[in-house]
Amino acid sequence: MTDPGVPADAPPPRVSYLVFRLERRIRACLDDALARHGMTTTGYMALSELRLRDAPSSADLARIAFVTPQAMNLVIRDLEQRGLIRRDPHPDGGRALRTRLTPKGLSTLRRCDRSLDSIEAVMLAEIDDPDRTTLAETLTLCARALHSDTRP
Repeated sequence: MTDPGVPADAPPPRVSYLVFRLERRIRACLDDALARHGMTTTGYMALSELRLRDAPSSADLARIAFVTPQAMNLVIRDLEQRGLIRRDPHPDGGRALRTRLTPKGLSTLRRCDRSLDSIEAVMLAEIDDPDRTTLAETLTLCARALHSDTRP
């Protein structure tokens, strides 16, 4: 597929550039859709991870969301004040708190998921199921290749 504004003999765009452009467009759509639910993208990522993982720490959530621990603490505090999560003392004691979704948080997360489903439906409308699977697998491989534990 060619872009009408680009000369025919121009080199193809770098894959990393295309991924960056897509991420920026997804983020703009996601920010707008989530705002209608009173949610930020970072808050949505935190709730999504809490659905997948058993009581991750705030530091774990910060790493997953690519924000600082301080920024994630603010997100966690907001989600807790809104009743979307609860924080309980860790059974081993200490200062660590276990963070979990509340029923209200799960309900909010499901509404946000439907918004993301709509964004993905538009984005993937012209891509058939086998190519969607290949795309997801390929992007996962790319992300793993650049994971901080595997970089040279």
